[in-house]
Amino acid sequence: MSVGIWRFFDGAPIGELRETAAEAEELGFDAIWFGEYAGREAFTQAALLLAASSKLTVATGVARFDQRSPLAAEGAIRALGEAYPGRFIAGLGGHRPGARPLTALREYLDGMDAAELPGLPQPSPRPRRLLAALGPKLLDLAAERADGAHPYFVPPEHTAMARERLGPGKYLAVEQAVVLDAAPEVAREHAGLYVRQAPHHRTNLRRLGFTDGDLADGGSDRLIDAVVAVGEQQVADRIRAHLDAGADHVCVQVLARPKDSYRRLADLLP
Repeated sequence: MSVGIWRFFDGAPIGELRETAAEAEELGFDAIWFGEYAGREAFTQAALLLAASSKLTVATGVARFDQRSPLAAEGAIRALGEAYPGRFIAGLGGHRPGARPLTALREYLDGMDAAELPGLPQPSPRPRRLLAALGPKLLDLAAERADGAHPYFVPPEHTAMARERLGPGKYLAVEQAVVLDAAPEVAREHAGLYVRQAPHHRTNLRRLGFTDGDLADGGSDRLIDAVVAVGEQQVADRIRAHLDAGADHVCVQVLARPKDSYRRLADLLP
């Protein structure tokens, strides 16, 4: 069972990053993932987390391709791969205004692959490259041009579809939001944010069989139950469901984190 921690560090002091990395490593989690939204630059933050641990894998979930050039991204990935062999995963995603996501991401990957960095050769092993892929076409691109995919805000049914689309040889790391205690209002607030403000997530949920009624008013009970696991038993069951559906790794985003949340999460794992 490969399980990691996923979180936003936006606004968190660097000391908290270091403490979280040390705690995750001590508790036996395989990796720590973080999103890039309104906080530190992704590759700089990855370096801070890697330096604060000795064996933990650190993954961008995701580094936004619309925030930096392909050359800058490729150079950062190679540098981190050389400095921390086998411990860095480069998750890539984002949205470029006015551009089709598939076309924009394909062009970005072309730029990365064509990057001329004679003073910075590819490290060995080369860091995994994952794409934030939800729909069939982006999953196909992840199978063709990357080492796998990092879907976010998805139920196990999507994981099964993604595994089938990617094929058996690609790495599938799935984010799962959880609430350890019975607090359905926390789950509703989290799900409602994406249902209301993220058209690509609404499209993906419709593709999975959710209706306009499910998407209304921030999400139906059925939808929220599908994307956020509430209560310790459901959290453990949902992690297992993703793995049984074909995920190689599940990175868990604990919402409304009490002080001992990561220890409690670790205790749920066999």
